[in-house]
Amino acid sequence: MDKLVEIIGVPSTYGQKKLGVDFGPDAIRYAGIVERIQNIGIDVKDSGNINVPAMRLEKFNSVQKGLRNLDEIVEVSNQLSETVSQSVDDGNFPLVLGGDHSIAIGSISGISKHYENLGIIWYDAHGDLNIPEESPSGNIHGMPLRVLAGDGDSRLVNISNFAPKVKPENIVLIGMRDLDKGERQYIKENNVKTYTMADIDKLGIKQVMEETLDYLKSKTDGIHLSLDVDALDPAETPGTGTRVLGGLTYRESHFALELLHKSNLITSMDLVEVNPLIDMNNHTAEQAVSLVGSFFGETLL
Repeated sequence: MDKLVEIIGVPSTYGQKKLGVDFGPDAIRYAGIVERIQNIGIDVKDSGNINVPAMRLEKFNSVQKGLRNLDEIVEVSNQLSETVSQSVDDGNFPLVLGGDHSIAIGSISGISKHYENLGIIWYDAHGDLNIPEESPSGNIHGMPLRVLAGDGDSRLVNISNFAPKVKPENIVLIGMRDLDKGERQYIKENNVKTYTMADIDKLGIKQVMEETLDYLKSKTDGIHLSLDVDALDPAETPGTGTRVLGGLTYRESHFALELLHKSNLITSMDLVEVNPLIDMNNHTAEQAVSLVGSFFGETLL
């Protein structure tokens, strides 16, 4: 890594119904993310948290056009897009800390401005490919990838005044084990490259990551990693809001991120859905920081 890593916090909980994920960026900082990256020998700039609309419990989970907290998420997404775009302009590596996964609408919108064919690795238990008409919950953290591909509410789709931000053929889903009916249909119709947990069990994480990189590197000019900690099994990372048993192990995830580091192909990253209010002694944030260490090249010897 020859770029300065710029940490941008997004303390937003508006994409889902559980309070606490807005404390995620500061929990990750408290777990030592700045020092961890610096100890590898990489320069770090912590730009703090962007301004997020103040939480008003009487209006939290307000529904506009069938979407929970739409106005607040549009505001956060526009602001984050501008902030991340400036980071790329400055020659930095944006490391965006959530917050819930709806923040990816803003981060990837800002990043996509700088690439003709951005690739996305979506490391997650969920596809996040719902549209409002098919969403079981109205939670926008279950929709960001579909929004970025150009489908959904027009205010979200047109963040930064262009769409789509990513082509379906430039997406790879890793760790899938909870997909809604509409998401499954979209994946099949658009031939989105997908590795379920069954695929990972069969192939092993090494082959999955190597195939992912081979698939993306020839057709993209940048690759964004969006890592939701619920990709990992909740037995190891309990501090997240949408837990699904049977996930990736902590060790598998370390190895996956080591392989991404060695590829030198990843140009930006989200780290989302750490919720310290439902964690144990900030354990999940500490796990996340350790994974980031592997991603940036930390080794034992």
